[in-house]
Amino acid sequence: MTYGLCNLIGRGRVAGLGLLAAAALAVTPAAAADYPERDITMIIPFGAGGGSDTLARTIAGVIEEMKLIPVKILPENRTGGSGAIGYSAVAKEKGNPHYLATVSVSFFTTPLLGGSPVSYKDFTPLAAIAQSPYIMVVPSSSEYQKLDDLKKTPRFTTGTTGVVSDAALLAKMTSNALGIQIDSVPFDGEGEVMAALLGGHVNVGFLNPSEAMTQMTAGKLRPLAITSAERSPAFPDIPTFKELGYGDIVHTQLRGLVMPADVPQEVVTYWEGVLEKVATSEQWKKQYIDRFYDVPDYVDAEGFKDVLERTNARYETMMKDLGLIQ
Repeated sequence: MTYGLCNLIGRGRVAGLGLLAAAALAVTPAAAADYPERDITMIIPFGAGGGSDTLARTIAGVIEEMKLIPVKILPENRTGGSGAIGYSAVAKEKGNPHYLATVSVSFFTTPLLGGSPVSYKDFTPLAAIAQSPYIMVVPSSSEYQKLDDLKKTPRFTTGTTGVVSDAALLAKMTSNALGIQIDSVPFDGEGEVMAALLGGHVNVGFLNPSEAMTQMTAGKLRPLAITSAERSPAFPDIPTFKELGYGDIVHTQLRGLVMPADVPQEVVTYWEGVLEKVATSEQWKKQYIDRFYDVPDYVDAEGFKDVLERTNARYETMMKDLGLIQ
């Protein structure tokens, strides 16, 4: 295999390096053509039925349906430690191109809190295939009709699933941008957050499109702004924070895949091609984008790497501001 050639060269004598390098160049095309020669394990660091599980299994299903690779993808749930157990299992397979994982909020926050021995630096970014923005909403009974109306009141509350979440991050960003205070109230789950919002126990919410759509359609929630850089095709009437004059509030959850560190570049290129086909397919649109109102958005490995770095920096800043880390 190509990814074993470096070890072979390292064991060779100095006098033979030129010959070995030439051999590597000769063998690379054939070796790349052989990949993958066995099934791919997709580790899901969370339980069955959740968002990460649905994302991973949908990606695997679309790849199989489109026959994009010659082997199977085997999804495997490894729960515990707020994602630490599953992500650690992938990171331990350093250099092994037969392991995959999707990223999540815990991919960043658990290591920053000291709950995981590995961080985003221990993985190889492959590509992103979609983005999930957040919609800032208020109950339909609220007096606030548009975003700037919030400036009339100095203090609000929002619900979050835990102290560290995208909702908490966005509450902090919105507070800074509008010159108000939005306090985050932690709940045990998304259902409790929704109940608190609809019941008037918290003032505003930052929801995924799939969470917000039903209640907005029913007339129970009013959208104020969306966190994507451009208006979402699924919600063309909701303005972005950016167009309303708050360009610093652009934050979406990119849906993408990583592998263990030190996999060969040709493997990264291989998966870039596979995931680009997924992201632009009708199967992906029907089974994921239309179902969860996400935005199709293919980002190659280099671009995805930059996104991971920026996202980690955002969480780190927020957690320092909250006094959770030094």
